[in-house]
Amino acid sequence: MQAYIKLREGLSNLYSADEATAIAHEYIESLTGLKKMDRLLAKDDLLNEVQYTTFHKDFERMIIGEPLQHITGYQWFASYKFIVNNHVLIPRPETEELIQWLVEECKIKTAISILDIGTGSGCIPIAIKKKLPTANVTSCDISEEAITIAKLNAQNMNTSIQFIQLDFLREVHWKDLPNVDVLISNPPYIPVSEKENLDKNVRDFEPATALFVSDDDRFVFYRKIALFGLQKLNPNGAIYCEIHQNFAKETMAVFNQAGYSNIELRKDIYGNDRMLKVFL
Repeated sequence: MQAYIKLREGLSNLYSADEATAIAHEYIESLTGLKKMDRLLAKDDLLNEVQYTTFHKDFERMIIGEPLQHITGYQWFASYKFIVNNHVLIPRPETEELIQWLVEECKIKTAISILDIGTGSGCIPIAIKKKLPTANVTSCDISEEAITIAKLNAQNMNTSIQFIQLDFLREVHWKDLPNVDVLISNPPYIPVSEKENLDKNVRDFEPATALFVSDDDRFVFYRKIALFGLQKLNPNGAIYCEIHQNFAKETMAVFNQAGYSNIELRKDIYGNDRMLKVFL
C-alpha cells in the first residue's frame, strides 16, 4: 500500500533497509489493525480519512527519528504490552534475558523479596512479578513521570508492586528502601562522550537520565549498588545487573573491590558481555 511504501522509504535515511521495513509494517498494523498478510490481500488503499490524517502527522514525526514506540504509545516486552513515552526508556530484548536469568534461579523460592533500581516503564519489576507471583517486589526511580507510567503499567497488568520515587545515588534515601533477597537493575551506564555515537532515535528522544553517566564517574551506579547491597541484602542475597558491553571487566572490578568474591558474567543473544550476577 502507498502509505507503507512512503513510510519505508522515508525511514531509509535513518535505519537499515530491514529496520525500515519492519518499522513500517509494525506502524501500519498498529494504525489499521490489519496483519501483514491481510494487508497484502486487501486492496491498495486501506486507510480511511481519519487514518490518512493520522498517518501524515505520524510520518513527519518518524522521519526525524522519533521512535515508533512513542508514536504507538507501547512496546511489547516479555510478552506483555507496556505503555511508554518520552519519560521512560524503551524496553530492550537484552533486558528480558536479565529477567529470565533471575527468574530461573529464583523460581523455586517462595516469598522472595526483590528490589529493582531504576524502574522506568516498570518493565523489570512487572515482568518479574508476573513470572514470580509470590515475590514481594519493590522498585524505585528518580523520575516522577517514570513512576507514574510504571504504576499505570502495573495497574493494567494486575500486579502489586511498591513504587518509590527517590534519588538512589543519595545514600540518605536508602533508609526508605527495604532489605531484600535480590537486587536487579538496568542502570544508566553510557558515558556522555558516547552520546553522539548513538542512533538519533535513542539520543534525541529517550530520557538522558536513564541512559547517560559522566565520563568522570561512569561506574557510579554500580559502586552505589555494590555498597547498598552490603547494607541491605539479606544473607545469601544476589545482585543482577545489566552492563555496558565494552566495560565488563571494569564493572566486575567495581564489585570485586567492594568485597563481592562471586561474580558471574553472561553474554546476551548477540554475543555481547551484557549481564552480571554478584554475591558475597
